[in-house]
Formats: sequence, C-alpha cells, structure tokens
Amino acid sequence: MIAQPRDRRLRAVVVVPARDEQERIGPCLLALAEQRGLEPGAFEVVLVLDHCRDATRVRALRVAAASPQLTLIVLESPAPGAGHARRAGMDFACRRLLDAGLPLGLVASTDADSRVAPDWLAIQLALAGDGARAIGGRIDLDPQEAALLPHAVLLARDVQARARLARLCDAGRAEHGDAGADARATGGRASQGHHHFSGASLAVTAQTYRDIGGLPVVEALEDEALQRVLEDRGIPIVRSDDVQVTTSARTNGRAPRGLAHDLALADWRARRSFRADEFDAEQLVKRKTGTISVILPSREVADTIARIIDAVDGLRELGLVDEILVVDSASRDGTAAIAAAHGASVLQEDDLLGEHGPARGKGDALWRALSVARGEIVVFLDADTRDFTPGFVVGLLGPLLSQREIRFVKGAFRRPLEVGGCVIPGEGGRVTELVARPLLNLYAPRLACFDQPLAGEVAARVDVLRGLWFPAGYGVEIANLIDVANEAGLDALAQVDLGERQNRHQPLRDLSAMSYAIMVAAATRLHDAGLTRPPAPGPLARPPESSDGTVELRQVVVFERPPLASLTTRGDHESTFTRPSASV
Repeated sequence: MIAQPRDRRLRAVVVVPARDEQERIGPCLLALAEQRGLEPGAFEVVLVLDHCRDATRVRALRVAAASPQLTLIVLESPAPGAGHARRAGMDFACRRLLDAGLPLGLVASTDADSRVAPDWLAIQLALAGDGARAIGGRIDLDPQEAALLPHAVLLARDVQARARLARLCDAGRAEHGDAGADARATGGRASQGHHHFSGASLAVTAQTYRDIGGLPVVEALEDEALQRVLEDRGIPIVRSDDVQVTTSARTNGRAPRGLAHDLALADWRARRSFRADEFDAEQLVKRKTGTISVILPSREVADTIARIIDAVDGLRELGLVDEILVVDSASRDGTAAIAAAHGASVLQEDDLLGEHGPARGKGDALWRALSVARGEIVVFLDADTRDFTPGFVVGLLGPLLSQREIRFVKGAFRRPLEVGGCVIPGEGGRVTELVARPLLNLYAPRLACFDQPLAGEVAARVDVLRGLWFPAGYGVEIANLIDVANEAGLDALAQVDLGERQNRHQPLRDLSAMSYAIMVAAATRLHDAGLTRPPAPGPLARPPESSDGTVELRQVVVFERPPLASLTTRGDHESTFTRPSASV
C-alpha cells in the first residue's frame, strides 16, 4: 500500500536510480531541490538504491534534511541493474500519482551523476500541460570533465548526435510528410532540437506509463527500450532544447551500457589505437630494452613463408628482432625447409612439450612455442599473409616499446575477399563479422572497440602470454583478448592499423568449425563471469552435403592448455588441461 502524498499540490514524481554514487548524489539532489517556477510540494523525489555498498543513502538523507523544499523517498531496488532500479522507481511514482487522481501527473527521471537545470521540471510540466505525453531533455556533458577527454571523443559524439537527429527527422518526414514531421516529433511546439531520450532526462505522464505497461524490464539501456515502446504505440516524444541536464563525462560508469560506456570506448580508441606508419623501425631499436621473438605457426604455407621471413629478417639485421621461430605442423609442401633456408629457426610442433601428446591446433602450437621462445616480447604472425611487409612487425611493436603500460597489442586491418579471381574489398573476415563481433557486443561490450578481435597478428609481453590459458584450436585469439582485458584491464591493450591484409580463405562449410571453437572459448569465459550457462560442447553437427547423405558429426578441438607459468612437466594427459568451468 502506497501512502497518499503529503501535499495535494503534487504534480510530478522524479525517480533517481543510484549505485555507489556517494560523491555525486549530493549535487544531483541539490539541483532538484533548487527547482524554480513551482509551488511548494509540487514534486517528490524517489531515490532507488541499486545495491549500494557505499554511503549513498547517508549522503542523500543528509542533503534532504538540509533542504526543507525537497521531499525525498528512498527505496531499495528489487534486482541489480539501473534498469531494474529505474523500473521500480517509476512503478512507484506512477501508482503514487494515479492513487492521488493525477493521471496527467509526470513520472520523470534523471541519473545520480547528472544535474538538472533550475527550470527542468517546470518546463516539462508546461509541455505536459500542452499535451505532451513523453518528453526527452537535452543532455550536455559536464564541461570540466569533458575537457579531460581527447578531442576525438567529443568530435565523435558530435558526429553521432547529428546523425541520430537526422535519422529522427527523416523518419518523421517519411511517416507524416515534411509538414507534419517536426510537429509530430515535438508535440506541436518547437522544431526538433536534439535526439536525446535518455535516463538522464526522460518523462512520461502517469496515464501513458500505465497504458504502455511500464518501463521495459531490462538490466541496462532501459531508456532505449522505452523509446521503442513509445514509438510502437505511436506516442510522440517531445525533445525540447529548453529541457536541459548536465551529466557526467566520466568513463567509469556503473552500468555495463550507456553514456559512460560509450565515452570509455571512444576514449580508449582515441588513446590506444595506432597506425603502423606512426612508428619507425630505427627509432624503436633505440627504445628497445629486451629481446624480441617473432613466432609463426605454419601449415602448408610454402607460397608465403619465404617473403614473410625475409621481411622479418631485415628487422633482425637492424637489431629490432632477435629471434624468428617457425613452428610447423608437419607440412608436406616444403614449408619447413623453405623457412630454414631463409634463416628461421624451425621446430615441429609435436616435438615441443611432447609429453603432453600431439599438438591439436593453432592455439596449441602457439602455447608450445612460448615454452622455447627467448624473447621478453613475443610477436605472433599468421604465416599465410600474401602482402606481408616489415610494417606489420614494426606496427605491432610500436605501442609496446613506446608506452610501457601497454602489454598486449592486436593487429587491425582491412581484408578483401577473393572469389574466383575477383577481389571484393571489405568482404573478408566472415567469422569476425558474423560470430565474434556480435558475440562481444552482446556479452563483452567493452571489447567491441577492437576492429579485428580474431586477428592472428599479436604482440605482447611474454609474462602476460605465459599467464594465459590457451585454447588448442581456433578459439585462441578471442580467448587471449578476453583474458588479458580481464586480468590487466582494457587500458593495457592497444590495436594497430596494419593496412590491408590478404590471406587464404576457407570454404564456408569449414568456417562453421572455426566459429564453433570461437564460441566455445568465449562461452567458457562468459560463464566464468556469470553471464551464461557453462558450455557443454560435443561434436559439431552439420547437414549432409548431398540429398542422400547423412548428418556429419565433426569433432572440433575445444580443450585448453593451462598457463605455462603454472605448468609442471609431469607427463600429464591432455584431459588434465581443461579449464575447470568448461565441459568437454
């Protein structure tokens, strides 16, 4: 049972979800307490604590006690996540207004790291009085915090804002024609001024909130979900420039999505994305303080291995590279002999750590190579690149030798697809675009900033690599990326644009096995983070290749090798080397 409002002049209830916001909740509530143009008792504030572990509650109550004009109600969120907290608060606000006989009362919301303008609520109530059923305020970044971000971040935000506004206007014109677009989008008042409908400033009438069934139940991005519901119901959102909020430009937000997440990724890309041509090999030699090994896992690459080794050998003569190690998988086309003739040290993968059985895939070869590599920095290169240049190695080493805090570097490139002698720009990397990128965006969005998460071109400090689990097959690249980010933090990683890379392409049918291995490696780590159920991978079932065939059950290598740093050579069977969370 919800108690009746203490003041019959109530017209709005403002909801503020908060998780560990002891430093910011005070300014947020003070800005609400200083609303002008309203009668006393015209609004209440509902603070919804999202499983706070700090002094958010104490500081909020202290502000309320010192602000007689502020009516504060404190609730606990029933489940973790900003979406659940905002839903609980808006449900409460709606019932409070409807029980008071105020179907046109305003259910408004802002964020604990935001400060609303002094006339924020008065303008929204005026818009509601003119018939607006949903209102989005303009969100500006705190200027002092924004000044600390790279200019590229602010520029990207501005470009994205203009693009979103253009899409909104185009959608309105497509549905209602030029004359009606702006009027529909703004409730018949001013022309469209911005694209925002964000948790930092949104409002709907109590009747509208009830009619649409409330805020969609999601852990995050609940504002976007609410916008979709309103659009589906044909309820226009008034986006007025007069409704203004200043929000934090921090990059360490509490929610897994949202503005802070977007700013963090943009900030990372601005500081941790490089181009290979930014670095000069001779300058890197001067910065070099330890040994560097280049490792190439190889299988049937006689047509490309010589050019790659020759290019890297030039860097060895210069003093940048100390060791070129080719780990061959019993190639039958002369790969090993060619590599040796061009100056590489060649080892067969099964001869390395042979007490652990035969090597089972690319990841296994890399893991075994680490056991003999002498370098304090290791560069992994794919051996089937047709247009390889020394710039690949120089680019990968550049960030590591220029900034000591960087510990792991991924290559980035554009991949054309060659089909029947025809080269199609940008159509390579099918597994990346169809599997890895959607998977990371869905479950590990902070890693969505990497252009090529499956790139085999990697450089890292050897202690980092020797502390990782290595999937024996194709899951190694995505596994290493996720694990290093989890262990060292995103700021310890970087990516380098290596230009265009051409390599051989597998048939689509074979890519399903690669995709499966990648998904198992990622799912194992997602389970570790509590995001998914533990994977239980078996054979990969594929349809028959002919109408009278049978279903193919393909065994895909998905087991993992343990960190070399923790390995003791006891002749253990490979089944020992499975991550405890994975079922093989």
